[in-house]
Amino acid sequence: MKKIAIAALLLSVFQTVTAQDRVITTGVPFLLITADARAAGMGDMGVATSADVFSQQYNPAKYAFSPYKHGFSVSYTPYLTSIANDISLGQVTYYNRFNERSAFAASLRYFGLGDIGLTDNQGNELNTVSPNEFAVDLSYSLKLDEQFSMGIAGRYIRSNLKIATDNVDASAANSFAVDVAAFYQSEEFAMSDFNARYRLGLNLQNMGPKISYDGDVERSSNFLPSNLKLGGSFDFILDEYNKISAVGEVNKLMVPTPEKVTPVDLNGNGNIEPSEVNTAYSEANQRYRSIGWVSGMFKSFGDAPDGFGEEMKEFTWALGAEYWYQESFAFRAGYFNESVEKGARKFATIGAGFKYNVVKVDVSYLFSTSNVKNPLENTLRFSLSFNFGDSYDDL
Repeated sequence: MKKIAIAALLLSVFQTVTAQDRVITTGVPFLLITADARAAGMGDMGVATSADVFSQQYNPAKYAFSPYKHGFSVSYTPYLTSIANDISLGQVTYYNRFNERSAFAASLRYFGLGDIGLTDNQGNELNTVSPNEFAVDLSYSLKLDEQFSMGIAGRYIRSNLKIATDNVDASAANSFAVDVAAFYQSEEFAMSDFNARYRLGLNLQNMGPKISYDGDVERSSNFLPSNLKLGGSFDFILDEYNKISAVGEVNKLMVPTPEKVTPVDLNGNGNIEPSEVNTAYSEANQRYRSIGWVSGMFKSFGDAPDGFGEEMKEFTWALGAEYWYQESFAFRAGYFNESVEKGARKFATIGAGFKYNVVKVDVSYLFSTSNVKNPLENTLRFSLSFNFGDSYDDL
């Protein structure tokens, strides 16, 4: 049963859909899983929402607008709860806005696949392994003026999923990546019946060398999930007690699209043999893996085999809203959409938050609306955060 569970896990984690040849897959996809319950309650959005402790994963430039000097958070996300109870994603984050213009942050994200009992071909128990992946982030953000900031993050990534055999070692794969982010937050301004504020955010995430378990970067490496996030939000400040934020975001993997494979009748007998199909796919895969990670990012914006229409299908989009009452109680909802031909993730989310003094608790829940099962379907996500120290008057 453990082997079946792991196979199902890999299919879900790598977002593979059997009937689709050009779904983009990457290594270490856990980097894209939303780790905190606030963003999860709004359709997995965070690049242009108000600054909070969780900004490290979405837009580190937001930390320069944090309303408090310090913040700390702990998040827990169960994963694939329908087939296992020991697979989860955890994250801890700390930030320090050490002056009016600057802030730094650090975080650790850990994805554990639980304990897996290994057996030999005869079914005899051998030993137990615990595959895992983690990433350590450091970021710095700086206000360039009163409304605009930029941020940069560095990330060390370690993936320890390889299981040792008699002929293969279990060395982990390592890589590093950087994020470059920007954030704009307007001043509060008056509308006819309420005050308002808007925000814009941009983040180029996970830009770094491909990751490989055996060191053969050209033939057996995987692209990191380099990602473009772009979004905006608008606050309806109805009065001193009630505020509603509307949020929208688009994402695109900056990873090349697999080419369209057309098997060729190599032996000229008029039929496409299985071996000729395998040869065509093998050669296409080799060409794909030979693409460099830098050229791959630029290539990703214009390489879809079916042209502009297919390229647009590689963008995901999400819409959401957040309501705050007295800055103490929050209610959230969101919707996320991905093209059926590019992974078919479609889901609705709801969430809530409670803030008392320096402590804030968030929870969210996901409903899949796609025929493709979501590994986070019917899962509660929890986040606990603390904000303390001097406050800043950016709001």
